[in-house]
Amino acid sequence: MAQSRVKDRSPRRESVFGERFAIFAECLLTGVWIAVACLGVVTYPAAFAAGARHLRRRTTHRVSGLREFVVDFRAAVRGGWAVGLAGWVAAAAVWVDVLAARAGLPGGPFVGAVGILALIGLAVALLRAAALWTPDSTWRALLAGAGRRTVLDPAGSFLIVCGLAVVTLSALFVAPLAVPVLGAVAAAAVAVEERHRRR
Repeated sequence: MAQSRVKDRSPRRESVFGERFAIFAECLLTGVWIAVACLGVVTYPAAFAAGARHLRRRTTHRVSGLREFVVDFRAAVRGGWAVGLAGWVAAAAVWVDVLAARAGLPGGPFVGAVGILALIGLAVALLRAAALWTPDSTWRALLAGAGRRTVLDPAGSFLIVCGLAVVTLSALFVAPLAVPVLGAVAAAAVAVEERHRRR
């Protein structure tokens, strides 16, 4: 009788809905951590890398929290700040292209459109690289591989673009909502890379 009572008290397995909701909540919390880590202006690649690694650990049921996120962020920012600076330079170049298009220069609209598409492609490649970051990896190698996958896996790249669009629309409608949604973008990049790995 006592043994049957002990068996009844064994921990219940969480429902699929409960587990997925917990992951969604973790994504939102991770988005807040990413947003705070991005305050360094050039630290956004490292912030997304640390967030993606945190989410990879959580989805594989390994212990992970703010402490591990901070450790990963510090490791990722060592080389990631240069990537962040290069991203801002690329964004400034695209902004000049857009200004040229608005000024009515010959070929301006075409150059502006190409610049915007290139910037979106760079953002997708950066997110794909961040999704696979580990402390022993180099940003150069990660970005080279991510650039190839961005072109060769258009479906996955499109999913990440949709995630970026959700963040942009969230910021336009309710600015604070864009902060937690950053975690969903990191999760989308992790899922896309996992999908690509299994193909």
